[in-house]
Amino acid sequence: MTTTTGTPSGAVAARADVDAVPRLPGLARLAWSRTVFEVRGFFRERDAVVFVFAYPVLMLAIFATVFGAEDELLAGTGVHFPQYFLPGMVATGVMLSSFQNLATSIASERDDGTLKRLHATPLPATAYFLGKTGQVLITALVQTALLLAVASLVFDVPMPTDPGRWWTFAWVFVLGTAAGAVCGVAFSSVPRTGRSASAVVVPVVLVLQFVSGVFFQFDQLPSWMQQVASVFPLKWLAQGMRSVFLPDEMAAIEPSASWQHGATVAVLAAWLVVGLVVGVRTFRWRRRDDG
Repeated sequence: MTTTTGTPSGAVAARADVDAVPRLPGLARLAWSRTVFEVRGFFRERDAVVFVFAYPVLMLAIFATVFGAEDELLAGTGVHFPQYFLPGMVATGVMLSSFQNLATSIASERDDGTLKRLHATPLPATAYFLGKTGQVLITALVQTALLLAVASLVFDVPMPTDPGRWWTFAWVFVLGTAAGAVCGVAFSSVPRTGRSASAVVVPVVLVLQFVSGVFFQFDQLPSWMQQVASVFPLKWLAQGMRSVFLPDEMAAIEPSASWQHGATVAVLAAWLVVGLVVGVRTFRWRRRDDG
């Protein structure tokens, strides 16, 4: 009697079918591909590009014109108004690129069904969020570089020469951008529709700009307003940037008479954690009326 051993032909065929299914690339490659896709999509929205990139530059030009580009903020300090307001413009630009951009764009993608369709694809959710974060970092860097170039070339704002200051700029920028991005993802669930997203998000950003020392000298704001601003990340992002672009003696006019780098790290990191927790718990791939 002859005995036949080996794998049944049906199992071999099934295994061949499984092996024939293409595997997804790694997470890093997917995240990078998604980042490129998001950046291209962002630059196709010309009105958004003009607003995000031009707003900080225009506001700096307005303040320099109103207060006088050659007038000193405090006599004997050598700090002119464009130099003082530059850090606030950098900070508000980061908030526009991260918080406002993501809160409105994700709400719109949810409303038009883009997120629902994307969620049905094999693309991991992590790659989607990493792509959004990558887009924010790239656009914020381009925006900040443009703002610094205009400040230096047009308004003669001196740029730091100490490498330590640029290191401070780097960690404040990255931490502030990350906190703004995750808070934008979390806040994207607040607007009920994509059409109402701008009406809900923009006023929040404007109020924070007014109370956080972006449009005014922070130490001249009412004490209660300073205390309210201290709860939110924009105030600390602007203060961290002031420590980069202003001389050390200007720390004396801060409410605490210091740059408070430790507090800046703590508050921005706290908002980063809060944004992650809230975003994970509240993020929705579908509209409220879609189940």
